[in-house]
Amino acid sequence: MSLSTLSPAACSVVQPLLPVVGARTRVPLATGGEAVYANLDNAASAPALQTVADRVARVLPHYASVHRGAGYLSRTTTALFEQAREQVGAFVRARPDDVVVFTRSTTDALDLLSRAVPAGAEVLVADVEHHANLLPWQRSARTTVVRGGTDAEETTALLEAGLATGRYAVLAVAGASNVTGEVLPLRRLARAAHAAGARIAVDGAQLLPHRRVDVAADEIDWIALSGHKLYAPFGSGALVGRRDWLDAAEPYLAGGGATLDVSHDAVRWAQGPDRHEAGSPNVVGAVALAQACATLSALPAGALEAHETALRDRLVAGLTALDGVAVVRPHPGDAVGVVTFTVPGQEVSKVAAYLSAEHGIGVRDGRFCAHRFANSLGLVEGGLRASTGVGTGTADVDRLLAAVEQFLTSGPELEYGIVDGHWGPLHDLRPAPERFLDSTREPG
Repeated sequence: MSLSTLSPAACSVVQPLLPVVGARTRVPLATGGEAVYANLDNAASAPALQTVADRVARVLPHYASVHRGAGYLSRTTTALFEQAREQVGAFVRARPDDVVVFTRSTTDALDLLSRAVPAGAEVLVADVEHHANLLPWQRSARTTVVRGGTDAEETTALLEAGLATGRYAVLAVAGASNVTGEVLPLRRLARAAHAAGARIAVDGAQLLPHRRVDVAADEIDWIALSGHKLYAPFGSGALVGRRDWLDAAEPYLAGGGATLDVSHDAVRWAQGPDRHEAGSPNVVGAVALAQACATLSALPAGALEAHETALRDRLVAGLTALDGVAVVRPHPGDAVGVVTFTVPGQEVSKVAAYLSAEHGIGVRDGRFCAHRFANSLGLVEGGLRASTGVGTGTADVDRLLAAVEQFLTSGPELEYGIVDGHWGPLHDLRPAPERFLDSTREPG
């Protein structure tokens, strides 16, 4: 079967939903010439929204110290930082008494939360999780890892059965899988956790760029998010949720800004977000994250879901139509724009290198920082992941499908091997990545 057999509905044209920085950036090809970069690696790190870049450019001339300056720009910067906190909370529809703690990333936020769990409390987590929502709990709390099911429904049932034992204080789950894109029913799991006397902590890194979440209505206790997944790659993330455990926990960092008073023999720590935000915060990152939240919130209801569903359906249909391609769990029900596949008999890193070198397409290869889940899916040697975003259109998906079909039918144009520890063309005309910006025109 080939792409020519796809139905007209599967070939419908979808345009990018929002402008992103670098949408027309051209990259060199190893075969000579260049191409507009097709970014199908949004699940790893998404590009900046144009509104985010514009907001950062407007704010930078006014940047100054935060929370500790009397100057006008210091007061302005402090106001921007605290406004960003309110905007992030509003984005996830937090409760009025919830706390928003700015962190470096989702990983940082979940590490913080894992250290706030009361001593002796037990945590339930499934092996389908990204390492960010698995390893912190294993290191900082008594954790039970259950094997996930064959789909989201079975995984949910297994977690509910675990909760029903009444052993656990916390259920830690991802809102969406970064391997299959599957979305878990958060409200159902939250109610199961609360019925068993537990709380629920959600890794929202993969979910929030694709779906709106209502922390209050969905009865979520905490949600963690990252700017670099949410079109604000300026080094900021957040933990949003209940404050009692956070106020009772040891400060995540010890330093300036986290204290009320430091004397010769005692320290009085602050409460609320200040308690865990010692040092000078990443104001620019927080403002960028808040702007991304505002831009996504302004989209018409259902627009984001419709955009990515059309692209994901096209990806799945196109890859499934190619003889020699295996799609991992292609019909998991509700899913975000993440599709993982393999080319049996071929090294996934070689295929990824070919897509980049000869077609200017970026995908992710490997086990996606979810090794236990990937192994259970038979991806011990890794897979290829194509992930869409608001800057993706049908043209990007079609380029990937055509490139994979070419790989299967006529093979790569170049010879590939291990170069500097990675798969790549043995004769590569492209400049070294570290010299790319110096040797080409400014990307745009």
